[in-house]
Amino acid sequence: MPAEAGQPTRKGSEQRVTRQRRAVSATLDELDDFVSTQELYRKMHERGESVSLATAYRILQSMADDGLVDVLRNGEGEAVYRRCAVEHHHHHLLCRRCGRAVEIEAPAVEQWAARMAQEHGYTEVAHTVEIYGLCPECSAAKA
Repeated sequence: MPAEAGQPTRKGSEQRVTRQRRAVSATLDELDDFVSTQELYRKMHERGESVSLATAYRILQSMADDGLVDVLRNGEGEAVYRRCAVEHHHHHLLCRRCGRAVEIEAPAVEQWAARMAQEHGYTEVAHTVEIYGLCPECSAAKA
């Protein structure tokens, strides 16, 4: 289970526990798929939570910085967020049609990234890999 607001995070920072942060966290916990900030904002308001859109953006960015949520760009380039079941480095397959995401490990990508960084003298390297396509259900529906 990810660290809760106010608890030390993987990067060692601490966030103040606020009603708004608890609302964002609780709403994310109920979702299985990636969600945009605006969609999360809408879901919170449906639940009767009073959190401004600007605050939701700020909290999600803070949670992403602390490694508590995954963030990636959807097909339209919009940032989307999700609590991840996996707490170590991983990548995603993302359906362009329905947004379904699958977490994948890619040791060959990790080795390649490390080799490229070393060959060019880079240190403290980070990377993300997002693979877009159609999930089996959307592929079948399209056929």
